[in-house]
Amino acid sequence: MDEADEAACIFCEIAADGSAGHRVFEDATAVAFLDARPLFPGHVLVVPRRHAETLTDLSADEVGPFFARVQRIAGAVERGMGATGSFVAANNRVSQSVPHFHVHVVPRNRKDGLRGFFWPRGRYASDEEAARVAARVRAALESGAGDAGPVP
Repeated sequence: MDEADEAACIFCEIAADGSAGHRVFEDATAVAFLDARPLFPGHVLVVPRRHAETLTDLSADEVGPFFARVQRIAGAVERGMGATGSFVAANNRVSQSVPHFHVHVVPRNRKDGLRGFFWPRGRYASDEEAARVAARVRAALESGAGDAGPVP
């Protein structure tokens, strides 16, 4: 992404303090703010301060510190909203409304109206099919193509 595209990113604007956002946290690594269209009050988005479109665009050195912030925000959302748990999720390109990596932290309580994941789930047709799918993922891990780096 070039500087013009980054300048047009609403999350980069919020992170740079150039756009409104109800911030709940910020440091050199991440900025967290209320989602403008929350599932429930207290729904927070956590974004890396540096523009990265997807999780795989974060360097290996950035992932741990970023997710340490997500972990901290998840606990604060649960405590602050009196929730019994939280839903923590991210999209990578598909269903990503803003092309800047972000993690949703949503306060959850039993019988709050959300049902599991928001898409239909299925089963593998057989153990053999599941084994073939697992082999494809393992092969991709072994090839390292597109990796941000080795797992520490």
